[in-house]
Amino acid sequence: MRQEPIDPAGIQWTRVSPSYAKVRMVGWAIGALITLLVLSVPLVLVLTGVWEGFPLWLAITAPAVVVAVEVIRLVLIPRQVAAIGYAEREDDLLVRHGLMFQKVLVVPYGRMQFVDVAVGPIDRMLGLCKVKLHTAAADATAEIPGLPVAEGTRLREQLAARGESRLAGL
Repeated sequence: MRQEPIDPAGIQWTRVSPSYAKVRMVGWAIGALITLLVLSVPLVLVLTGVWEGFPLWLAITAPAVVVAVEVIRLVLIPRQVAAIGYAEREDDLLVRHGLMFQKVLVVPYGRMQFVDVAVGPIDRMLGLCKVKLHTAAADATAEIPGLPVAEGTRLREQLAARGESRLAGL
């Protein structure tokens, strides 16, 4: 994983599974297909003669623009997945994501209230899970998607143990 200017010095990032790109692509395909179907209705109605007053150029342009945008999104998915990573330090966990708009989130172990491991149907088929860290702040939830189930379980137990030990010291 490439070192970025916002990354703390000396951090060795752990990447999520490359298989997570497949999970993202399935979600992308469902959304793109629904959008394309909805925006193709006027084209079908114009071509069948049901909606004669609608401009043909507009009926063709809307689905064409959607296809172009969705192809760009599809190309970006593997790069977006490659930009997701996490690093365990002595006192906190770092989570990073983003290509254009990068974000590094620092979650102190002593501030964690609980740790979730979630698995969706596509994740389950690929042996992946998502670890969610919850803190007292409502908007301070960190997620690490695309982890192998064994790593997600290990991370949950590790984070819970570190959180309890840091909380006991308060």
